[in-house]
Amino acid sequence: MTPLALLALIAVFAIVRVAISIRPATSVVPAEDELHQTPSARTVIREYLDAFIIAGLIALLLITFVVRTFFIPTGSMEPTLQIHDVLLVNEFEYRFSKPHEGDVVVFPPPIVSPNDFIKRTIGLPGDRIRVHDGVVYRNGVAMSEPYIQEPPNYELEIKNYGISVDGTALDPAFANIPPRERWSAPDRIPDGCYLMFGDHRTNSEDSHAWGFAQVSGTFQTGQRKGEKAGFTGHAFLLFWPPNRIGLIR
Repeated sequence: MTPLALLALIAVFAIVRVAISIRPATSVVPAEDELHQTPSARTVIREYLDAFIIAGLIALLLITFVVRTFFIPTGSMEPTLQIHDVLLVNEFEYRFSKPHEGDVVVFPPPIVSPNDFIKRTIGLPGDRIRVHDGVVYRNGVAMSEPYIQEPPNYELEIKNYGISVDGTALDPAFANIPPRERWSAPDRIPDGCYLMFGDHRTNSEDSHAWGFAQVSGTFQTGQRKGEKAGFTGHAFLLFWPPNRIGLIR
């Protein structure tokens, strides 16, 4: 459930609670033997509504600022995450620290999409990244990636102030590629930008297609230029289905 949907549900409960409270009640003096009877249905409903409203407000606070659930709709993160898996995402962590290499992150992509994406952090600001013969090289060192479904079937290199895939630079009209003045070097990831790959490399719409994700600010170029960027949170726990419960690595 999204924060907006939860807020709407809380509002409905609150309206019903107020309506019950202001409903005129018939003034009757109870007999002595009625004083010890069980509460009326109206009183019980009010108590339940109070409990639902309080619980809803607590849940709204948690999913807005601390933790929320995320449902996996595609196979782009297989085998680490399967379709229909449900995760817990820590929304608090990146308010005080930056993503690390290997973090599985939920974030709004720089392309038009109704939903957040979930990918693995491969390149950090200042890194040199190259994909060659199915191997990812970070700062000249081959990465050990036991989590991937299969090696990538494309060549990729950060160079000339852009991302080159199979010899062709991604087009800033469609991908998020910051302008030259935002780069510290032509072959290093710009400040605030991250290279994100899915674990199912040959079946993932990720940075090799749409450029860099950003930890903050607005997207520099591409389909969502000028729109707010950021990282929703760090996916840390798989809690459904029960046979797959465990930390996400």
